[in-house]
Amino acid sequence: MKTAFKPRASQSNRPTLKDIAYMTGLGVTTVSRALNDAPDIGQGTKERVRLVATQIGYRPNRAGVRLRTGKTNVICLILNTEEDVMGLTAPLVSGIAEIVGNTSYHLVMTPYGINQDPMEPVKYVVETGAADGIIISRTEPDDVRVQYLIENNIPFVTHGRTELNLPHAFHDFDNERYTNKAVSLLKERGRKRVALVAPPGNLTFSGHMKSGFYAGLEDSGLMEIAVRNVTTDSPFPEIQAEMERLMNADRDVNARPDGIICGSSDAAIAAVAAIEKMGYVLGKDVDVVAKDSLGLLVKLRPDIIIIPENFRIAGRDLASTVLALINGESPQDHQNIYFPEL
Repeated sequence: MKTAFKPRASQSNRPTLKDIAYMTGLGVTTVSRALNDAPDIGQGTKERVRLVATQIGYRPNRAGVRLRTGKTNVICLILNTEEDVMGLTAPLVSGIAEIVGNTSYHLVMTPYGINQDPMEPVKYVVETGAADGIIISRTEPDDVRVQYLIENNIPFVTHGRTELNLPHAFHDFDNERYTNKAVSLLKERGRKRVALVAPPGNLTFSGHMKSGFYAGLEDSGLMEIAVRNVTTDSPFPEIQAEMERLMNADRDVNARPDGIICGSSDAAIAAVAAIEKMGYVLGKDVDVVAKDSLGLLVKLRPDIIIIPENFRIAGRDLASTVLALINGESPQDHQNIYFPEL
């Protein structure tokens, strides 16, 4: 027996708030507030409404929501494409999604290129009213994006700090403590000459890394071997070439590092590649300290000294913060610096 063809449901007969209200025995207003996580609606009611909404395939009409409330129910994550090196974007987005997924908000990613003005995507989102809240990263000491967002009264949080005398919400890894601890660990292993592959100098966390590094050198009495013309943003071959130059056997032994601190996982891989290419043994002749966000480095080379940086935790905190700001909480109450227990 042939089954009659049923056309796809049109826009007009898709599930509505009235359908959920009928099925739950609640009022339309209560259903709407439950889906929007209103604080005066009980958790049991919210869960019941969300379950029915999921079962019948309810999706809010975002255009209608915007007309009724003036909100988009969108959180925008603005990321530089360089940040996807070593797949760091995935755990960050996963952490954000864990939090946003339990609300009426949707996460939209807006990427921009390494050579693109980072202000462009921020202005686009603000001027088009594309999101209720924004998450930005790769902050600079005098970050014009932060000033712009404050001036336009947009809820936002930064992944990283600034040096502006303007209070804003942020989540940051304690990179100053990271390099200071790294120098201490190298000292414990008997190392004497240390090189640092730092982020680009225009980024705030580059200054934090260098501050911790130089304080550690002063406390420990270790000597710096200067890295020339490369940063964590440099292409892999350029970082490896600079590490090979430093490790060259023709150099005076006192000019060769026996410890290398890396500001990123890919810089650590480049350093290890150079060490092994030049005939040295990792963990014996030279130690490398690196941040590892995915747990891959220790699997590739167990002798790398690892200090973990958890991007999933960062994502959760960034998402929770921007939602809190949308609900009117103060940015000063959401300024978090993270460092793992070692």
